[in-house]
Order: sequence, then structure tokens, then C-alpha cells
Amino acid sequence: MPDISARETARAAGTTLEEVRKAPSRGAAIDEMIKGCKVLVKRLYDEGRIHGAISFGGAEGGVMAAAAMQVLPPGFPKIVITPLASGIRPFGPFVGIRDMMVMHSLIDIVGINDISRSVFDNASAAIIGMAKNYQPMEIRGKKNVALTALGTVQKAINFICPQLIRAGYQPIIFHASGVGGRIMEDFIERRTFCGVIDLSPNELTDHITGGFHNAGPHRLEAAGRAGIPQVIIPGCVDFFAWGPEDTIPEKWRNRQMYYHNPAYTLIRPTHEEMKQIGEAFVRKLNAAKGPVRVILPLKGMSIGGLKGGTTHDPEGDRILFDTIKNGLNKNIQVFEMDYHVNEEPLANKAVEEFFKLMDGSKD
Repeated sequence: MPDISARETARAAGTTLEEVRKAPSRGAAIDEMIKGCKVLVKRLYDEGRIHGAISFGGAEGGVMAAAAMQVLPPGFPKIVITPLASGIRPFGPFVGIRDMMVMHSLIDIVGINDISRSVFDNASAAIIGMAKNYQPMEIRGKKNVALTALGTVQKAINFICPQLIRAGYQPIIFHASGVGGRIMEDFIERRTFCGVIDLSPNELTDHITGGFHNAGPHRLEAAGRAGIPQVIIPGCVDFFAWGPEDTIPEKWRNRQMYYHNPAYTLIRPTHEEMKQIGEAFVRKLNAAKGPVRVILPLKGMSIGGLKGGTTHDPEGDRILFDTIKNGLNKNIQVFEMDYHVNEEPLANKAVEEFFKLMDGSKD
């Protein structure tokens, strides 16, 4: 017998089990039960009654459990065992923006047999070990700085981080792959950071163009709402990510491209898209409650964007820069620098402006 019944789960969702069973589709019924699961899991966590979360389920069971586990904080042990965790399907529906461990069940979740017993025993041992070792995630101190990066701006990160560390800050870098930006925004909402150096806001580009690194419509908003200092550099904004070259849709095949690795091709936005990206920057940064500085790298925003690079397009860059520069409020300083995003003087300027903003925020 379950500790919490399906009827209680439906009630927690604000409905009844009878109504759920009348839903027009299986998916609609699952959506209702997910609502109830989230309420109940959050309640169990808040009451200190759970020290880890583990689920065994097929397609619907796995998705439902993983969605419920999204209410648990980062660092809390979470494991989802499902036959869908095979690697040939997206893991996004399971992982979301949490540190979810996803384990392939090998076979369907129907009863116990020699194969499933071995898999379930391993998963059970894993969650027991994690629960015994669990300590709430504690990001110590008040001098934590959020940064975003992709591999194409790694040199800039290598220049910036040592300077932050020497000044007593703890840099925490998020991979701007669509999920990374959402995770950073979530931590900002939790008041984890004193400031942001957003070196790879490229997820705006992917949201507008439909690329892989799409972080949704709210990227570049949390820091503004929180009122913390921001230094914004449009690194990697001159491309959006897609898969291998042979998977690129026909509509993009005539565009400039940069071969990043066998799994990813980087595609240049059109001039109209660059204008839309600039307008998104303006709209979001103008709404910020805290101080903002913008640094524009006139010699390129990525490796492919260098002069001679396969995605070099100075006219497209200028459209983006002019849109940003002409649209931002007068209280937002914009620095145009005759450097590539990966050059040391530009990185030094980013750190210098960040320190100025932090000093000003203490007044």
C-alpha cells in the first residue's frame, strides 16, 4: 500500500481522481497528477520527511517523477530510472534545471526479474549512499559572481577568473547551452550572486532563431529584477547552435557556418535576426533595476567571427551593436572596444567595470 494514494495526489492538484480519469487524453491526466506530485514532494521536503528521491517508471512514470523532483533544491539526491534514458532521446524532460541522475533501466518497468533486480539494486545503493552523504548545498559568502561561457570564449574566462579570485570573489561559470542560462537565472532568483559577468548571452540568439541553445524567453532578466550589477558582453551572440552538418534544415544551408565539432555546427544569424537580438538586449537591460555596463567587442564575438573566419560578418555585427547602443537608456554605459572577445584588454575592461559597479553598490 502506498503512503500517499493516487486519490490524495489528485486532491493535492485541486481535483479528484474521478475527474482525472475523465481527462480527454492520457497526457492531460498526467499533467494533473504532476501538479499534485509537485505539491506533495515539496511538502515532504519542507517537513524534513525525505532525504532523497528515487523513481522507477516507464515513459509517463519517469516524466511525472522527474517533473515532481524539479521542486527539490539543487544538491538534494535525485535519481530517475526509466527505459527512456537510453541516450537516443532528449534528456531535457527528465533533467530540467536540476542535478538529476538519470539511469537506464535496460528493460521496461514491469515486475521484478533477474535483469531489473540488478539495475534496481544498484540504483537503490546509489540513493542510499547519496542520502547518507547529503548536506544542503551551501554557497558560502557574499562575493559569488555568476559568469556564462562557451568554449569559443574560454580564453576570456581564463583572463577574467584569476582577477576575480585575487579580489576575493568566487566565480561560478555556467555553460550557456540553453539549460545553463536557465540554471544561472534560477540561482540568481535564489539570491546566490552579488553580480554577473554575462560573457555568453548567446541563448538569446538561439531563442530568436530556433537553435539548440534556447534558454526560453526570460534569459537576461533575473539579474535585472534582482537589482544586482551586470557587465554584459555579447560573446557568441553571432551564431546559433545546431547538430551535425547533415542534419541542418534546408532553410539554413546557404548561411555562413562554423564547424565546431562532429556534434555541433554554428550558424550565422541573418541581419534581420541580428537586429531582433539587439532589440531583445535593449528591452531586457533597460528594465534592469540595478547598474549595467555593456562592452562591445568590435573585432568579433566568437572564434568564427574573427576577420577571415567562416562566420565573419562585420555588417551583421554593426547592425547588432548599433541597435544595442542606440536603444539602451542613457544611464547604461556602453564601451566599444577595438578587440576580439577573447583578447586580454577586453577581459580586463570587463573586470574593471565590474569592480566599479561593485564598489558603487556598497554606497
